[in-house]
Amino acid sequence: MGRRGQGGNGGGGDVGVLLDTAVREVVTAPEEGLDLALDTGASLLAASAGLWPAVSRAALGHADTAVGRCWSAGWRPADLARVVRRDLKPVHLALAVDLIAAEGRRHPAAALDRRWQEQLRELEAEVWWPSDEAYLSGFAQRHRLDRFALATVLLELLRSWGRLPPIAPVGPAPGHSAHSSRSSRPEQRQRGPVAGEPRMLSRIRALLAKAESTDFPEEAEALTAKAQQLMAQHSIDEALLAVEGADPHAPGALRIGVDNPYEGPKTMLLDAVAAANRCRVVWAKEFGFCTVIGFDADLDGVELLYTSLLVQATHAMQQAGARQHLDGASRTKAFRQSFLVAYAARIRERLTEATERTTSEAAAGRHLREDGTAEQLVPDERLLPALKARTEAVDHEVGRMFPKLVSQRVRVSDGEGWAAGRAAADRASLRGRSGEIRG
Repeated sequence: MGRRGQGGNGGGGDVGVLLDTAVREVVTAPEEGLDLALDTGASLLAASAGLWPAVSRAALGHADTAVGRCWSAGWRPADLARVVRRDLKPVHLALAVDLIAAEGRRHPAAALDRRWQEQLRELEAEVWWPSDEAYLSGFAQRHRLDRFALATVLLELLRSWGRLPPIAPVGPAPGHSAHSSRSSRPEQRQRGPVAGEPRMLSRIRALLAKAESTDFPEEAEALTAKAQQLMAQHSIDEALLAVEGADPHAPGALRIGVDNPYEGPKTMLLDAVAAANRCRVVWAKEFGFCTVIGFDADLDGVELLYTSLLVQATHAMQQAGARQHLDGASRTKAFRQSFLVAYAARIRERLTEATERTTSEAAAGRHLREDGTAEQLVPDERLLPALKARTEAVDHEVGRMFPKLVSQRVRVSDGEGWAAGRAAADRASLRGRSGEIRG
C-alpha cells in the first residue's frame, strides 16, 4: 500500500475509508461470519505498516463518532466500560478507557455533569499518548501486541459498542445542560471525604467505612443503623427545602452495576436500600446494571449504603459458605443464593423500620443533627405531604422512563442458607446495642 500520491489507496483518507469499511463489516456480521470479518478487517489494517500513524489517527477519529453515538443513545462512561468488562477482555477495557478519554477532549468540563466527571475519574480516563498518530504504536507497546492483534481488539471493541441499543438516559449528554447539585455523588468503594458534599453525607460515609472495617458485629450494626437514620433525616431536610422553594430539582437517576454471581439477590438488596430511601429500581439484566430513580440526595445515600451492605453481605456469606451443612455436605451455590435473598429481605425490613422511626420523630419535631445527636424543634405539618409528593414524583418519573416494566422473581431453594442470611442481616446491619441514636 503506497503513500498519498503514489497510487490508489495510500492516503490517510483512504485509511479512514478502509477502517470505516472494516468496522461496518464487523458490526453487521452475524455470529457465524464474525471470525472471517474480523480476520479480513484486521489483516487489511495490519498490512498498512507504512501508514500505521494514519491508521492510528483514523481509529481515534472513528472512535470519537462511535462513542458520541453511544452518548446520544443514553449510555455513559461507566456503562460502556461495564459492557466491555462483562463481555470482552482486560485489553479491550484498557482500549475502551483510552477511546473514552480521547472523545472527552471534545468537551470542556463545564459541559459534563458531576456524575459524568466522577465516572471519568473513576475510570482514570486520560490522554497519555503524545499524538494521535503515535497512539496505536504506544498502546501496542504497552500491551505487547502486534498490529494484527491490536487491530482485532479494536474491531471487537467497536463491534461491541456499535451493537448497543438506545437506553433511557439518566442525565444530560455532554454539551447539554448539566444538572447541578449541592451534593457530590460518592463513587463505589470510595470512602474518603468528597469536596463540596454536605456534612451529613460525609458523616454517613464515615459511619459506613467503620461498619465495613470493624471485626465486631454489634458495632457494625449500630454504625449502619446510624447511617440509615442520618440518610432518612437528610432526605427529610431536602423535602422541606423543596417545599420552601429552595430546591427546584425534579427526580433524577443513576445506574449501578450489578454483576454475577448472584445478580438477582444483589438486585434485591439494592431495591431494599432504594425503597427505604424513597427511590425505585429498574433492573436491566442483559446489561448488568440497575437504574435507580429518586431525588439527588437520596440517590447519593442509596449508592453509599448499598455498596457498604454488599461488602458486609459478601463477607458474611463467605464465612458462612466456608462451613458445611448440618449433614456434613459442602455448602453449594443454592445455599449462597438463598443466603443473599434472605439477607436482602431482612435488610428491607430493618431499613424500613429505621426510616419510619426517623420520619415519625421528624414529624413530631425531633430533628437529627449531622453529628448524630438530636434536637427538639417545632413539628412541621408540611413534612408528611412533602414526602408523599416526592414519592409520587419518583413514581411518575419511573413511568416516564420505563413505560413497560415486568416483575422479576428470585427463587430460594436452601432453607439453611435462608436462615443464615437473615441471621447475618441482623448481625451486620441494623440492630445496635440500643437500636436508637440518643440525643
